[in-house]
Amino acid sequence: MNFVGITVALGLLGGICAQINVLRPECDSPEVEEAALVAQDYLNAQHNHGYKYVLNRIEDIKIHPTVRLPEQHTFVLEIDLLETDCHVLDPTPLANCTVRPKHLTAVEGDCDVVLKKVGGILTVTAFKCKTEEDLCLGCYSLLPLNHTAGLDFVQVSLTKLNNITENVTYALVEVGRMSAQVGLSQFVVAEANCVNDTCTALNDTTAARGICTAEGVNDPIVNCKMFSTLVMTVPLVDANSTAPVRPALPSHGGGLSHKHGHRHHKLTALHNPHLSSFLSAESAESAEVVPVAPALNVSSTPAAPTQTTEDSSSASDASASAEVPITVVKRDVPVSVAASAPADKTHPVVPVQVCPGRIRFF
Repeated sequence: MNFVGITVALGLLGGICAQINVLRPECDSPEVEEAALVAQDYLNAQHNHGYKYVLNRIEDIKIHPTVRLPEQHTFVLEIDLLETDCHVLDPTPLANCTVRPKHLTAVEGDCDVVLKKVGGILTVTAFKCKTEEDLCLGCYSLLPLNHTAGLDFVQVSLTKLNNITENVTYALVEVGRMSAQVGLSQFVVAEANCVNDTCTALNDTTAARGICTAEGVNDPIVNCKMFSTLVMTVPLVDANSTAPVRPALPSHGGGLSHKHGHRHHKLTALHNPHLSSFLSAESAESAEVVPVAPALNVSSTPAAPTQTTEDSSSASDASASAEVPITVVKRDVPVSVAASAPADKTHPVVPVQVCPGRIRFF
């Protein structure tokens, strides 16, 4: 056999070995769901604006074992997330948050996440997300978050709120969403320090804050859900040190909602692009990239949401794995598993779907 033939044969053998080494468990298996929930909580921790997201479906899973380190595996997950009605500053546990129903313009996140599992501990090392509205016939449409008339309505609503509250004045933190239907908005407020006619939101973890819904036209009805502590879902770590840092409290004029024409707040788009060989192009996002913290170790499985109703959307840091990623060889996703009993005409074999997994909401 000549040199070229040997090279081709070795290449084919290497490809076959790589395919054998890629494990494809069921999307709804306990091990995969644990990894998906770790990814869900990590993505929420990087998301400093808008609303929390909850796992809706596990689309695909590949597990790459490390040949020289049998206790180390790399998980490559594709997951779908749905926006809830809990703002990222709201300390309400994610399991108690309600998924925004379709008719109120649901927002979904499509994310590819790479995790490393060493000694039973899952660590997120890279992710890539895109966030988009789940548009449907008859659903509410959203205004851009920098819409002039919409922001004027929010300001009128804030003034009314301050006129009916006693001993405290609130300042606008950010606009959560604004409906194109007349007079329907959500915005976040925080206790303010006022000097003359200028009020500034207090950047204090004990300051009162909340999310308000305003409905109406000339005389809006304002209802607010107040919470008094700043949420810390996981301990964020500064990219240049190991000291925990709190997420920055956005302020009026400095938040993303007043800089762009998006109709909703997007998840952080990209983290650790040097590991992009593990990530598909499907979830690429080109806008609203926010710097994120290094990977975090999560040793316990986060609590899964308890909702069952059908009505419950480029940055990198210095952290990197020293290990060279295993080469990914594309192969078709197995969509069925054979039944153990032999098939016959009386009892035909029914294929069992293993991926994607079940839909939790819609």
